[in-house]
Amino acid sequence: MKLEGILLLGPTGSGKTPLGDHLERSPLWNRRCHHFDFGANLRAVVAGDGAGFFATQEIRFLRRVLEEGVLLEAEHFPLAARILDAFIARKGVHAADLLVLNGLPRHLEQAKAMERKIAVIGVVQLDCDAHTVAERLRCNSGGDRVQRADDAEALVTRKLVIYEERTRPLLDHYRSQGVRILKIPVGIKTQPAEIAARLCARWLPLK
Repeated sequence: MKLEGILLLGPTGSGKTPLGDHLERSPLWNRRCHHFDFGANLRAVVAGDGAGFFATQEIRFLRRVLEEGVLLEAEHFPLAARILDAFIARKGVHAADLLVLNGLPRHLEQAKAMERKIAVIGVVQLDCDAHTVAERLRCNSGGDRVQRADDAEALVTRKLVIYEERTRPLLDHYRSQGVRILKIPVGIKTQPAEIAARLCARWLPLK
């Protein structure tokens, strides 16, 4: 079964997780949404939810990925795929549902690998600069940044660089495939309900 999804794309702190949570509570185009927050699921695995599903050395490796703010490269994508598969099974996702992808894929190789599983039918680009990111993190504008070790200034700076170099090019990749992309400017106080309202107003149901 090949599922359909929309990808939330934006730098750390831009509001992807609050938006994904909002969409999960409010069906989009009359389709039940399941927010797959890869970072949250990865943190859960490292915290202990991966026992029985991942070997000890795999969990150690995933912990290092989190601590260093690096990406899973192509050779490690099977680990990400297992986290995604477990999420789909746990949520009971059906073909009529819509996956809201957040944090996966994050670079071209991941996107190509995921195409065997999920058809990305739309991309929501949350657009904000580094100053806005810093202020959103400082104010916890999205309400999702409590005690996040990966919000240390050095890691945030590194993640912003990685986003520009590895993740932003996904826009051209999906654009070349004819996938619709909606760019939404995000300010320091922008809330997920505002973004969702713009999304619904500017996009007809995607098929």
